[in-house]
Amino acid sequence: METETQPGINMDTAASIGEPEEQQAPHPQKGILAATVHAHLVGARAAGIDCEQLLRDADIDPASSAEPDARVGREQVARLLRKLWDLLGDETGGYLVRPWQPGTFAMMGHAVLGCPNLRRALLRSSRFVCMVSDDLHIKLVEDGEEARLIFHHGNAKQLPNQNFVESLAVIWLRFFSWLIDRTILLERVHLAFPPPDYDEEYNDMFPCRHYFHQQETCLVFSTRYLNMPLVRDAQQLSEFLSRAPECLLTQYKSDNSFTGRIRRMLQSDNSIENLSLDDVAERLFTSPQTLRRRLKDEGNSWQDIKDSVRRDMAMYQLKQQETAVAEIAERLGFSEPSAFNRAFKKWTGLAPGAYREKFRN
Repeated sequence: METETQPGINMDTAASIGEPEEQQAPHPQKGILAATVHAHLVGARAAGIDCEQLLRDADIDPASSAEPDARVGREQVARLLRKLWDLLGDETGGYLVRPWQPGTFAMMGHAVLGCPNLRRALLRSSRFVCMVSDDLHIKLVEDGEEARLIFHHGNAKQLPNQNFVESLAVIWLRFFSWLIDRTILLERVHLAFPPPDYDEEYNDMFPCRHYFHQQETCLVFSTRYLNMPLVRDAQQLSEFLSRAPECLLTQYKSDNSFTGRIRRMLQSDNSIENLSLDDVAERLFTSPQTLRRRLKDEGNSWQDIKDSVRRDMAMYQLKQQETAVAEIAERLGFSEPSAFNRAFKKWTGLAPGAYREKFRN
């Protein structure tokens, strides 16, 4: 295993990196928002590196990249990151007390490769991170049908770390989706930060609902993914890592499945109870019969998807708001509170009132 020679993956890059260009939503200019590229250099500046010269060495003009809405080509950003790794000897861009020497992420990738499923792989990655870091922790928590992957950075260097933590979450989402060869559909993402200036990039970073000003940063997704097997072998992983950081751009799959499209449609609609399968099929330019068949092929159903989005909204409102349970039930389209109570207990193992009390305490 040639882990020592594998390039690493920078924890400080993915938040600004969307999908591969052929899958990406069109921008006025192609590339990565320059403001986030400059945000990546916080650790380098703290270490006393001449960042303007670093940009020039990567063929990025400091002046033009400082213009509002300027974008930088992906190849230039990749070149910048490699030079930054070399200068700092740190794949995390200078954010951690104990630097991640180039090859650390590759070692983690090989360490999780032998795991039988996603659950074990995420748990092993968490242990690996604890072994190589003093101020970074990743934790997997299962709560009923929901899994939460929590990212905590102690930030001992007291640097502006929002971009770093977001990037870490994006990398874990995309890398582990690649390992199971299945896009992990997020229920929502919680961020322990205010909305950034580049919040228009969030639909590429996290294609789900985004909640800012939260107590913790975490990715929330269905526990059904945790039992999915890892399908990559050592040769594929080595090839993936040898193209870092480009591998993170080219290997990430945009979720254009019917399941993903319907979830996004329901999440953005404030009247979820008024949407029927016929309405959704019409919006997707297909027939209800074809839509049912396609969803079955993807291992889902209209009711499963609708319940999943309802559960997401219910859990958030119970934890974050003072809205009465009866009103939440009505908003989500339940005929009566008792029906909502039964459904919620099935989803989480707790009645709505008990769930709210648990998080208040």
